[in-house]
Amino acid sequence: MTDSDLMPIGAFARIVGLTASALRFYDDAGILRPDHVDAQTGYRFYSEEQIHTAERLRELRELGMPLPDVSRFFTAETASDSAESLRLLNDHMRRVSAENARLHHVAARLTQSLQSKSSASLCALPGPIFAAAVDQLLATTTDDPSFPVLNGVRLCVEPDALALAATDRYRFASRTLVPSRSAGTTWAGTVSGDALRNTVSMVRRSPTVTLAAHESFLHLVLEDGTVHQCPLIDEPFPDTHDFFESIPTAVHHCMVDRRQLLGTMEQRPLEKLGLRLTSSGIQVLAPDDVPDLEGTGDDSEITLWFELTTLHPAMTNALGNDLILDVSASDQPVILRSADDGDFTTVIMPCQAPAH
Repeated sequence: MTDSDLMPIGAFARIVGLTASALRFYDDAGILRPDHVDAQTGYRFYSEEQIHTAERLRELRELGMPLPDVSRFFTAETASDSAESLRLLNDHMRRVSAENARLHHVAARLTQSLQSKSSASLCALPGPIFAAAVDQLLATTTDDPSFPVLNGVRLCVEPDALALAATDRYRFASRTLVPSRSAGTTWAGTVSGDALRNTVSMVRRSPTVTLAAHESFLHLVLEDGTVHQCPLIDEPFPDTHDFFESIPTAVHHCMVDRRQLLGTMEQRPLEKLGLRLTSSGIQVLAPDDVPDLEGTGDDSEITLWFELTTLHPAMTNALGNDLILDVSASDQPVILRSADDGDFTTVIMPCQAPAH
């Protein structure tokens, strides 16, 4: 190879992604010698055959491998000892992983310590249970810039219970959970639905989640110490107690098979669905022949109409298969309760019958 085939250090540095000063350092350290050094000027020159070695050197240093191990790695590669090269690489990555885990735990302890000074612990719950409840409530939220509170979930903490609620004006859902550990305090706030959506998958994988209150955030502290900040919505949430008090007393009660009703809606995706509640079950009012749904009712009859976008999400997120409809009138809110878990309640608003 002639001198004209060699590359000066600047050109070689650009090709392999290293700086000229780094190449001079690796030369002085005996890791990567230039192919030729001009005796008069001291300029370093490199060959194309050295590109692979230089790129490999850059990758090893990006992984943080110490220079003595880098030297051993190249010695093994020169001897075609791939097993030794792999051993050196794997040993280094195990050390890196162990150090990262140690730093993560240190950071988690520091974060938790800092958060504890600015937030007050409220209660702790099993992560999967809390995540499932949040998922149910999020299905009742809506993104309306005019009313940001409709995209939030209301949390009310009592010494022995955690109540969650959400509404989109046409539906209202509530769920009550029993904490596994309580701070014996009371607190209420409306938490950003978007923030909860972004964190619920991680909460689901944590055996325990601790809720801690901050002036403008709800902190979700996972078992490994990770803290997720969920902003609070500074807007009044509809009064839950007054809402239920305003609903007229139910005079019709009917139990319905959730799977059957969902199947009917999904097979015939009508914009509006009519239900005639009778003592023998539920009749679906549709243009074609639809079999009656299984269920039980009282001796009275009443017909209700629902928007598909209101009824289907409510049925999808209900607990259990046997559901009870509490109805006062065809134009009044309908309470949907789970026969298997009565602490989850959804209120849905009927609509007008379609014009014929």
